[in-house]
Amino acid sequence: MKKTAAYIFVLLSAAPLRAQLGPPASSGGSSQAAQLPLSGRSAQGGSAVATQTAVPGTTTSVNTLNSSVQVQGPFTGSTTAGATAFSGKLTLAEAVQRALAHNMGVAGLANAVRQAQGQERIARSALLPNLSGSIRDNYFTQDLQALGFRLPGIPAVIGPINYFDFRVTMTQSLADLTSTNNHRAALETIKATEQAIKDARETIVLATGGAYLQVIAAKARVQSAKAQFETAKALYEQTKQRREGGLVAQIDVNRSLVQQKTQSQRIATLENDLARQKINLARIVGLPVNDNFDILDSFDDSPAPQLAVEEAVKQALVSREDLKAAETQIRAAERSKAAAKVERLPSLGISADLGAIGPRASQIEHTYTVVGSIKIPIWAGGKAAGDIEQAEAVLSQRRAELDDTRGRIESEVRNAYLDLQAASSQLELAKQNQELARETLRLTKTKFDAGISESLEVTQAEEAVASSDLDRITSLFAYNLAKLSLARGLGQAEAKLGDYLKVAR
Repeated sequence: MKKTAAYIFVLLSAAPLRAQLGPPASSGGSSQAAQLPLSGRSAQGGSAVATQTAVPGTTTSVNTLNSSVQVQGPFTGSTTAGATAFSGKLTLAEAVQRALAHNMGVAGLANAVRQAQGQERIARSALLPNLSGSIRDNYFTQDLQALGFRLPGIPAVIGPINYFDFRVTMTQSLADLTSTNNHRAALETIKATEQAIKDARETIVLATGGAYLQVIAAKARVQSAKAQFETAKALYEQTKQRREGGLVAQIDVNRSLVQQKTQSQRIATLENDLARQKINLARIVGLPVNDNFDILDSFDDSPAPQLAVEEAVKQALVSREDLKAAETQIRAAERSKAAAKVERLPSLGISADLGAIGPRASQIEHTYTVVGSIKIPIWAGGKAAGDIEQAEAVLSQRRAELDDTRGRIESEVRNAYLDLQAASSQLELAKQNQELARETLRLTKTKFDAGISESLEVTQAEEAVASSDLDRITSLFAYNLAKLSLARGLGQAEAKLGDYLKVAR
């Protein structure tokens, strides 16, 4: 009877111990496929696009093109935190380097890489050993009658019972194809995000170069307007002197005075535009938002590297990082789909614990448990089929995005070639027109000085020169912007910027 009672006591006193420790952990437990976002494209958006449109209707100017660079989203902004010292003189190369370091287009994607790396570590944790430790001090009583034991000689309530338990527990997945594919999909996502950063750098070079060219054009317009003002001022003084000598009518004096004041107002307007363009450039490259700096570089009409259109398209499809990122996103989606499919397969795991247990620290015994487990999915309410359907939708979407990216890249390259041809043709015409307008002004002033023409003709000739100067400036901007756009289309804007925009010496 005593042996029976002792056995029952040991059996029942172990029940709270199992309740405290819990069942042995099984690393062959439930795992599921990680679901990727439907689209593999960057969520932050934003773009920089060089555009060229025809000037509608008729015009007396040879300028028939309207070129601009349109920057949107995070690429329009930057952070000045950690910016290096600035001399106040900005070259294009320095502007690009500052933009690559501080523009928000890269900053946002850099944080996206960090997020993807964190997700990869989470996915990898399912494949690595998981260790945990515990220290327990248990003190309890047990009601035997509540458990159904009513034996003679055994009290209804036993205890109090006290014991310590120090234990380390380890779980390890041995074969879990779902977790393995989840981890591989996470690695592909990191790679795709890193490729997206490289493509964003190309976009930043286009945005920075376009903004720099706009400042150059605005500065040239101001200089041209100042030269025209000096010419108009000299004409006014000359006309006024001739009026005093009775050689011309007062209307000629009035006309030349209006021309002088018009040129003065044009300078004010163009200086305002120059200041705004410099502020826009500062925002892109991470400089303080003011116009207290000057630009050093200027660019001439040097030709772009020679490359046939079809060869350029092939080269772009090999080198463009956004296309590589789209291809990598497909591989990530394929891994995610594979993870969903193998949810129906068994998984194998092992768990073990090692510890010391006893009524007090001086009376402990070492114990351990090793459990191997195989989890065989039988029916989960159709969850695996749902995961597969979602993964197939993601894969289909990303294949469509890859095809769209190929088409977009080809269109960008072909459009850049067309823009370059149109801008080159207009630039040649603008140079010829400028030479003719200046020659006409020289001849007209000679006739005016000789007293055989009126000031109106000189004024009209001056306006023609001013218009031809603006056409030359606008055409040169359009030409260089088209070259920069071509470099971006080929995926070479950062690596070969100096080959497409050569600094004028």
